[in-house]
Amino acid sequence: MAFVKQPVRLVQAMYECTVQCQAEQLGKLYNVISKRRGDIHSEELSDGTALFTVKAHLPVVESFGFATDLLIHTSGAASNPQLIFSHWSIIDMDPFFQPQTEEEREDYGEWVYERNYVRMYIEVVRKRKGLSRDEKIVVHAEKQRTLKR
Repeated sequence: MAFVKQPVRLVQAMYECTVQCQAEQLGKLYNVISKRRGDIHSEELSDGTALFTVKAHLPVVESFGFATDLLIHTSGAASNPQLIFSHWSIIDMDPFFQPQTEEEREDYGEWVYERNYVRMYIEVVRKRKGLSRDEKIVVHAEKQRTLKR
């Protein structure tokens, strides 16, 4: 019962991501990292070269296909990212949040799950394990559609 009364939070594993990139493609590298919810915490110019060494924290869940995205978006200028486990991080978002007040409904709308990536993580795991989910499934589609002639 105490679990339900307290705010629910998920913990995610984080990688320390180290990537070298040319200065011309640095903005595209930042875009790829930010799309995958990464946090850049240092950027250094290597002596005698035009390469920047960028270090960021990247969620492990978002790291699948990361190297391919880097190659595609930076045209090969940023390749071979080094991903090393760094730490565990609490995701500061309620997976079961539902807007209650009028102000919350104006800000978030009636259905918040489209933007709630924590809820999406829970749904993916529940689907993989074969557990029940909050998903509406059409049982008899023929009965629910309108036929015009």
